[in-house]
Order: sequence, then C-alpha cells, then structure tokens
Amino acid sequence: MALATTVLAATAATNPFLDYKNWKTPHGAYPFGEIHAEHYMPAFEEAMKQGLADIDAIVNNPAPATFENTIEAYERSGELLSIVAGCFYNLTNAETNDTLQQIEMELSPKMSEYSSNIRLNEKLFKRIKAVYDRRAHLNLRPDQRKLLEDIYESFANNGANLSDKDKQTYRELTAKLSKLTLQYGQNVLKATNAWSMLLTDESLLAGLNDDTKEILRTNAEQKGEKGWLLNLKPTTYIPVMQDLDNRDIRRELYMAYNTRCVGGEFDNTGIIVEIVNTRLALAKLFGKKTYAEKSLHKTMAEKPDNVYQLLDQLRDAYMPAAQEEVKELQEYAAKMGFYTDLQPWDFSYYSKKLKQEKYAISDDDLRPYFEKENVIQGVFGLAKRLYGIEFRENKNIPVYHPEVKAYEVFDEKGKFLAIYYADFHPRDGKRGGAWMNDYQPQYILNGVDHRPHIVNVMNFTRPTADKPALFTYSEVETFLHEFGHGLHGMLTRCNYGSQSGTNVPRDFVELPSQFNENFLGEKEFLDTFAKHYKTGEKMPQELIDKIKASNNYHAAYACVRQLSFGYLDMAWHSLEKPYEPNELLGTQESVIRFCNEAMEQVRVMPNVPGTQMATAFTHIFSGGYAAGYYSYKWSEVLDADAFSVFKAAQKRGGSIFDKRAAQRFRENILERGGTEEAASLYRKFRGQEPTVDALMERDGIRKADTKHKK
Repeated sequence: MALATTVLAATAATNPFLDYKNWKTPHGAYPFGEIHAEHYMPAFEEAMKQGLADIDAIVNNPAPATFENTIEAYERSGELLSIVAGCFYNLTNAETNDTLQQIEMELSPKMSEYSSNIRLNEKLFKRIKAVYDRRAHLNLRPDQRKLLEDIYESFANNGANLSDKDKQTYRELTAKLSKLTLQYGQNVLKATNAWSMLLTDESLLAGLNDDTKEILRTNAEQKGEKGWLLNLKPTTYIPVMQDLDNRDIRRELYMAYNTRCVGGEFDNTGIIVEIVNTRLALAKLFGKKTYAEKSLHKTMAEKPDNVYQLLDQLRDAYMPAAQEEVKELQEYAAKMGFYTDLQPWDFSYYSKKLKQEKYAISDDDLRPYFEKENVIQGVFGLAKRLYGIEFRENKNIPVYHPEVKAYEVFDEKGKFLAIYYADFHPRDGKRGGAWMNDYQPQYILNGVDHRPHIVNVMNFTRPTADKPALFTYSEVETFLHEFGHGLHGMLTRCNYGSQSGTNVPRDFVELPSQFNENFLGEKEFLDTFAKHYKTGEKMPQELIDKIKASNNYHAAYACVRQLSFGYLDMAWHSLEKPYEPNELLGTQESVIRFCNEAMEQVRVMPNVPGTQMATAFTHIFSGGYAAGYYSYKWSEVLDADAFSVFKAAQKRGGSIFDKRAAQRFRENILERGGTEEAASLYRKFRGQEPTVDALMERDGIRKADTKHKK
C-alpha cells in the first residue's frame, strides 16, 4: 500500500489533475497553463480506476442498502473523473487539435466500457432497487425522491434489467455508437475547416461592406495568403450570403456548406445509417418500437405523438404565412430584375434587401451600436436588473485561450456565485455554433455549497485592424440565448450535481435561454447598452422603432425551417426497422432522398439536388439532441408564454425588468434545476399551463386557444 501511495504521489507531482484538491487557483479553477495533452490519458485511467473503486465500496458495504450509503454514495462517486472530463470534453469542442482528437478517439471505447461496467453492475443495481422499492417509506425530501427515481430509471433505461446476453449486446452497441457519433462530429469540423476560396480580384467582392472585406482579408492573412479568403465559418458565410452581388460565388459557397460530409474524405452518409440503426437496435433491446419512443421518456413531451402534435399544429399555422413570405420575396426579386425562380443561395441576399426597403434597417445600421464590450455590459446588466447579480473580471483566473475572459459572479449580497468564462470568436480548433457548458457543476456536500464554473462559447465577429468587434443583431440575440443557459447554470441551488443547473429535460432546458432573447426587442433594455461605438450616443428611437417593426419579418419562414429540422430528426428516429439504403441509388443518394422526403411537408424553397444538411446536423448525430430537436419549438412556446408575464407588468405601467416576476422565474426555474418535474416547475412560476397564444401573437400569425399539451 505504501508503494502504491508513493507512486501516485510521484505521478501527481507531474500531472495536475491528480492533485486537483491542492490547486492554488481562485475558487479551484482549472490551471489551464499547467495542463498538457500528455496528462489526459493517465488522468482518465486513474480517474476510472478510482471511480470503479467507489462503486466497489458501495457494492461491498455489508450494511443494508440505504439512501445515504447507496444513492448518495453513487451520486458522489467518480469525483476525479468529473474533474478530468470537465476539462477535456470542453476543450475538444472549444480548443481542439489533432492530438486531442486522437486522444478522444482512443478514449471513446474506454469511457463506454467504464460506463457499461457501472450501469450493468448487477450487485450495484440490486442495492439501488432495494432502496427504490422502499421509497414510499423513507421520508425523503422531494429532491431526494427524484434523485432516487432518476438513478433507478437511468440504470433501468441503460440495461440493468436486461438478460446477460442482452447486456453484452448493450455493451457492444453503446461502444459502437460512442465511436460513430465521435467520428461524425470530427468529420464535420474537419470538412468545415478544409474548404476555402481565395479571391484576388476585389471587383468580385461587390456588395460586401468594408467590415466584411476586412474579415475576408484577415482570413487570408492568417493563412499566409494575399487577397480575400472565404470559408464556411458563420462570421464569413452569413455576411457573404446576405450581401455578395456575385450569384455564382454565393451558389458555390452555399453548395460547399450544404454538401459538407456528403461523399469525399469526410463522408458522413454511411455513418448516419450506422448511427440510426445502432440507436434503433438499442431501443429494440428495451422493447421499444422506435428510438424516439425510448428517447422521449422523462421529457415534457413524453411520447412521439405529442411531438408530432406540436410540429403539425405549428406547420398548419405557419406554412401559409411562410409561403406568402417567399412569394413576396420572389415578386420583389423580379422588380429588381431577377426573373428566374429564387434558389436557396438567393434567399438571404434578397431577404436582406427587402427588409432594408420595408423597414430601412439592416445589420450595417445596427452593428455600430453593438460593440462587443458594450454588449457584454448590457447582457450582464440585464442579469443585475432581473436577479441582482454582478460580474467582475478576474485576470488571475487561468483561461484556456488568450481570447477567453474569466469573471467572478456575485449575488445581490456580495456572495460568490460562480466562475463565468466567455469565449466569443471563431478559431480553427473550435466547432461551429454557440453553446453553454459547465466545467464544474454546483452541488452541496457536508453543508458546503460548491459553486459552478460555467462557460459560454460563441463564434462572433472579430475586431478588425481599425474597428472593435461589432456584433450583428443576430449575434447579440445568440449571446443572450447562451447567457440564459449560463444563468440557469450559475444561479442553481441544488444538493446534487446531477440535478443542478441545466440537468433538466431537453424540451425544458431551452426555456431560460430563449426567454432571455425576448429582451433584445425592448427599448427599455436597448437603452441600457446600445451606444454608438464612436460617438457614445444611444441607439436612436427611430432605429429601435424599426427593430420592433421588423421583428416579425420572415418569422413564419424561420419557424417552418426549424420545423423541417424537427421532422427530419423524428423521421430518422421513428424508424421501426433498420434503414437499408437502396441498392440502385447507393448510400449517399438514399440518405439524401430520405432526408428530402422527411422535410418535404414544410419545404418552401426549391430543393437543390445533392445538398443535405443531415450530414452536418451535429445536434442530432453527435450532440445529444437525437429525437429532441423539436425541443427548441416546444421551449419557444414556453418562453413566449413566460415572457408574456413581464410584458403584462410593463403594460400595467411597470418595468420590463419586473422584479416580482423575475424572482418567481429565478426561484421556480433557474435555481431548481432538475429537482422536480419540469411541468410542475413551470406551473409554479406561471400559475397555469402554457398555451401557444403568446408565441403566435409574438410572431404575428394568429391567436390560438389550444393549450400546449404535455
């Protein structure tokens, strides 16, 4: 024993993860500068060893199973693994490289096996079940009872009740699925980074503003080129598709983006087939007809029929309006001299021009008022006005990249709440999109409240040589969205880490984020931060009025686009038999055809042969939203309904930052995590069931009297 202790101590001296309890950083933050690639695999191996030892201690406890010695002990197990994984998996999304990706591939089967060894441990499940069977007589708190139920069902839903033969099949399927989803995500990142187009003739840039040209010039400079470099990152793709006059280049960019991982070195079409068939095989093991049926257990929707009910209800309400929006845009384009049918690479271009004509407003008008530092202070200020919390940058907190900022967060009484990391700009090592995650979760142990370490990662406009970072309206909206998730993580007050923060059903987790977006359309909020970066003048009332007037612009089109993603997701995960590509068509064309058919009922623009977003649809094939993409629309119903409470307070002569409503939202939603059923938490905040009325009214569609069904 002494020898083993000596060896571990020597290892800890060179591996910071193994000495995490002695980190000298503020609030136990990760010492990123001391952590290197060679530390991960040894740390994971030691962490898994310790985690299994924790499980053995539970299993071999001679005392009868109790909530404390079994359920709480399981909840607290694997602490080192949580620390190592919290760092590694965040960085493989936000700051990865070839070495980390290789480690991730090697680690995937090990982690899958580790998880299976625990989930399929018969002695452990026997103790858990013994406590579960006596739950009615244990006098547990509501959060304890839900923890017990969640742990029991987690084991049951991950194979604990399977036969020995089926357990082995389960191990094999989960290991295979882990590898497939990882490969899928890595392919998307590599394919996105692999494509570029260098332009050396400035006349081809007609239509682009100086800021976008500077972004393209900087792209080229960073690659050692002279000219203007187009790539598939959102800060390039979006402004080029909106503004570039050259239709051929827009088409080429569109085709490159929408054929990522369709054939070629990073082909994902075959991987999609393997993923959906592996998921279906898992569902069949549990006696479910489809993966969606299995996946929707413990969500607000509960079953596929309820998902389709919502999708169909919104389709019927929004499709006529979306078709009218496209018809109007086609007529407008014709007036501009464009006489052929609009194609997808034309939509953003003419949509922006029509919006400018109708409302005399564009991103170019708004960007000067959305300077990065002002936006940050505005978003932080919103949190202070609603919840009384403050953010203070602390440069002594280590960060994983020089661009990242770290803040300490304090409540209204000056008590420390959280570490908050903000990472705003695109890099080659960062996947696309925007997200929130935690590095360390919140939990209470032995009376000590361990506060969370939260990160927001975005891909927003960079500063240029002569201008600070000026965000688009959409980027500010996205920041508010991800910051809403961040508040869910930072304000949480739960006893158990598995229940804290955003550990809630997928169709509930988007409520705080989408709720937060609503404030951007309010003058009362814009007045607090939207100032011209040169003059310091507030955004003029005229511009704010235009924002309000244009907020519903193409709202129906945006809705049916989201619905198309939801239908696509459900189509793949509602299969009752394994998907078999047509032998004559081949896998690639078969997958494309399947996707097109799934999305056809909400198609309002022409389909372009050969294109398909499914091969880069990371949300459902590598991001945890399988049979769950509908949740954005489900949560949108909730967020509009929730925000109507604040609008009602404003109409009564109060403030959009209504303190009483904010306190109810904080106490019943943001602080409670997954300690109670989501529908119950929402009713406690709202005092009633949600309806779709507020969403349709907000989008200018129509009033509805149908309740949003659980």
